[in-house]
Amino acid sequence: MKSRKLEHLQDVPNIVGPATEKLLAILGIRKPADLIGKNPYLMYENLCKFTHVRHDPCVIDVFISAVRYMEGGRPRQWWKFTQERKKHLSSA
Repeated sequence: MKSRKLEHLQDVPNIVGPATEKLLAILGIRKPADLIGKNPYLMYENLCKFTHVRHDPCVIDVFISAVRYMEGGRPRQWWKFTQERKKHLSSA
């Protein structure tokens, strides 16, 4: 799959706005290309560790959607990844 060249995080489908952009900034992700090659589950764990808050697990779905899109996947709503996340976490 072909990666995409976007300039702003909010150009990525399902980066739903400034709040999500701020969460990504905590992880050092400042531009869309920074998402390529990232592990959404590790991103979530690091976010929770850095903020000392257990964020809603749906944040993982948003991260999966954004990473997959930047790695060349088709745009999909973040909630389309909920079952995948639940299956992954139940087997972990």
